[in-house]
Amino acid sequence: MKFISWNVNGLRACLKKGFLEFYQRERPDFCCLQETKMEQGQADVELGEGVLEYWNSAEKKGYSGTAVFTPHTPIAAAYGMDLDKHDHEGRLITLEYESFYLVCCYTPNSQDGLKRLDYRMEWEDDLREDLMSLDRSKPVIYCGDLNVAHQEIDLKNPKTNRNNAGFSDQEREKMTALLSSGFTDSFRHLYPDATGVYSWWSYRFNARKNNAGWRIDYFIVSDRLRDKIRRAEILTDVEGSDHCPVLLELDV
Repeated sequence: MKFISWNVNGLRACLKKGFLEFYQRERPDFCCLQETKMEQGQADVELGEGVLEYWNSAEKKGYSGTAVFTPHTPIAAAYGMDLDKHDHEGRLITLEYESFYLVCCYTPNSQDGLKRLDYRMEWEDDLREDLMSLDRSKPVIYCGDLNVAHQEIDLKNPKTNRNNAGFSDQEREKMTALLSSGFTDSFRHLYPDATGVYSWWSYRFNARKNNAGWRIDYFIVSDRLRDKIRRAEILTDVEGSDHCPVLLELDV
């Protein structure tokens, strides 16, 4: 099965920059989006016959939001963590299937000066508990813009970004804790030493042209799915957002 995850930085804008052409070209089994910045029905998203749409939009208009597009009917769909403090920004969709759970996530940014770091730590702990609970039932495929570059090789300028949002010791430690709890970073599993491969670039300073980027978009899978990974790619040539899509092919 082919899975794609993409922070589209506003789906309405991305629709004008080739989103549907990309979708039709790839025809993924699952297309997981973050930062949709819209509600279902606010734009024509012509995905073709038989494609189901699952949306979790923020209460605040034009902010955050997630969506999953798939032709595969789930057993169940859940939105958020069922915790009030986390469930107003449309950040999480969980779809249950016969042999796995799919979790699409847009992790809260810690913000300049790490203003939102305390909340981010709560989010990380609660979500890790959630993922571990799902994993006890069946394997998990967890994807999205997780707003952290885990290791120094995951961003171009680690020294100057140390303790900035997305590369604070605390955020990196939470990713380490998750990966120590029975989960595998699919890209690093196949490419443990790859450098210069990023999924997000600032719109400033010609960052994308200079490849001054960060790898903050992931497919993380239960350890027992590790041997079923066929491809894990970062589609750096695809434009339309300040992020590029990430791809996973998995035998499930």
